[in-house]
Amino acid sequence: MTESTHLHTQESPSKQNTKSIFNLPNNLTIARILMIPLFVAIAYWPPAMGIGMPAISDNVIARVGMSEFSDSLLRHLLLTGVFILAAITDWLDGYLARKLNVTSAFGRFLDPVADKLMVAAALIILVQWHPNIIMAIAAIVIISREIAVSALREWMAELGKGTSVAVSYVGKLKTTFQMVAITVLLLNWQSLETIGYALMVAAVVLTLWSMMIYLKAAWPYLKQNG
Repeated sequence: MTESTHLHTQESPSKQNTKSIFNLPNNLTIARILMIPLFVAIAYWPPAMGIGMPAISDNVIARVGMSEFSDSLLRHLLLTGVFILAAITDWLDGYLARKLNVTSAFGRFLDPVADKLMVAAALIILVQWHPNIIMAIAAIVIISREIAVSALREWMAELGKGTSVAVSYVGKLKTTFQMVAITVLLLNWQSLETIGYALMVAAVVLTLWSMMIYLKAAWPYLKQNG
């Protein structure tokens, strides 16, 4: 979920090897990855969680504004809860890594991967629920941006220029809009649908903007290296 903002101090390999990779921040990151199968199971296999019948009657659903493809209010509340919990663990593992000064190469690798996997899973589910051009473009742009920026960061790190593509303010803002938009749309509440789409469009614009910032920072090195 958030852009990776963990502050990692440089340590010698021998010192890093004396620490277990299964520290509290890394365990939270692993837990976030384990939430993804649960998230998907709730979305596609209601009986797995004892969810089969609508939590409230169709008439009540109509009155409160649930959209027509919602077969269970409880399912959407659970999905939203899991997604919010994952977002909280994303913030918490970074905070604890800094607070406890517990860092590892494993954590630096796994944290952004966990974020991208959860966001990708949520977007794919939302595209099926909302099969329209807005959600399709949003999913394609956001997932493609993450792949492109990850590849760019890896390439820049090989050149020793990793700080040239550090997290920008626009990137953090993009993440905020993206997470709130996904949360609102997972609720599947028709009265909030317009707000969800507006937030998602804003997230797409910020996604493209932040990618341009990364590309602009890397462009001199891309030209120099052919």
